[in-house]
Amino acid sequence: MANFSKSHVPQFSVEVYQNEYLPEGGREVNAIVTVTSTGGGTTGGVPLTGATLSPAQVPGQRPKAAVVIMVDCSGSMDYPPTKMRNARDATAAAIDTLRDGTSFAVVGGTHIAKEVYPGNGRLAVADAQTRAQAKEALRRLSAGGGTAIGTWLRLTDRLLGAADVDIRHGILLTDGRNEHESPEDLRAALDACAGRFTCDARGVGTDWEVKEVTGIASALLGTADIVADPAGLAADFTQMMENAMGKEVADVALRLWTPVGVEITFVKQVAPTVAELTDRRLEASPRAGDYPTGSWGDESRDYHVCVRVPEAGIGQEMLAARVSLILPDPSGAAAPQVLSQGLVRAVWTDDMVASTSINPQVAHYTGQAELAQVIQQGLDARKSGDFDGATAKLGRAVQLASASGNEDTAKLLSKVVDVVDAATGTVRLKAKVAEADEMTLETRSTKTVRVKK
Repeated sequence: MANFSKSHVPQFSVEVYQNEYLPEGGREVNAIVTVTSTGGGTTGGVPLTGATLSPAQVPGQRPKAAVVIMVDCSGSMDYPPTKMRNARDATAAAIDTLRDGTSFAVVGGTHIAKEVYPGNGRLAVADAQTRAQAKEALRRLSAGGGTAIGTWLRLTDRLLGAADVDIRHGILLTDGRNEHESPEDLRAALDACAGRFTCDARGVGTDWEVKEVTGIASALLGTADIVADPAGLAADFTQMMENAMGKEVADVALRLWTPVGVEITFVKQVAPTVAELTDRRLEASPRAGDYPTGSWGDESRDYHVCVRVPEAGIGQEMLAARVSLILPDPSGAAAPQVLSQGLVRAVWTDDMVASTSINPQVAHYTGQAELAQVIQQGLDARKSGDFDGATAKLGRAVQLASASGNEDTAKLLSKVVDVVDAATGTVRLKAKVAEADEMTLETRSTKTVRVKK
């Protein structure tokens, strides 16, 4: 890597929203951490002096990126025959969206993984000629065979791992359940790929398993969604590729430092989706741990940090945690860059009004996390025949969606339950629910709305 005396990295800001006041004996501290990134070299940045930077951080240069598209070619993709055609068209649309100079490949997935283009363990570099060749290769895609998604991911990892790029990304399309390998094999593949590339996953039609597809996206820090009608694939693939092309920096970590005596209760992303990060901590030092956040473009995300502090007397205060955004040195030779940081505080008071007031951001996202949870619980109860339990949980979901202004989730819920009174969460389960509607609600249950300003 070259050494630049003045350059730009994407500009990150960290804002902490919390009520720092605790009553006597109070120990739980909650904070919402808003992280905002504006892309380096495109829309501004922070000048650094004497920093060793990757090409992604040099003004006027876009980061080098590599993308592998994994297309399900199992036998079920032939039912109906238009599904395979739609998948080919969508992949072609995604290839057209690639930025010139982006490395890419297409993998066909069945019970084994095959290189469709360019082949021989290589990646192609996007230009007019390679795009045309790739689209020609797509014509040879046909359906037949089983489904073993772990093999697709491992081949993608090999292809992306050989590329000298800053950002590595996968796009995965499946229409069926992962029936030709064990859940343990898929989990092992995800563990092997985690941190090496990010991946967006899509289920097409209604014969796939929501928890498999959302689990893949979660493990690889990407998005998951349903495309119930295969005719919508091209638009969805184009949008996914545009998002991938907008990423400016990879491997950013949220570092949490805590003083002696402070325990971390949980760390989770709460916007734009709910994602549990607590168990993904990597120790950085005896008092600090890193939580992966994946790749960033121009965007903003919110995280909920909850810590438990030692008891202290009225009038005392302490630093409960320090939250930093960390960018590792790609070579590993230099210390990580601290892009921005914020502080979480605890102050003990006998002012009951101060200590019992809940910060609006914390209250909002606690509700959004509960919303995602009760939707999952309600749908699981419905599937198992516990209709009373399903009614109670989905009623609570309607109440939370209404109170927080989460209109998209409210609309999805209304396709599964008849809403009698949204404010009180009074609902009736619908007798008949389209499978696509139920799967859409489950897949999108973790999508949140931000606090109304």
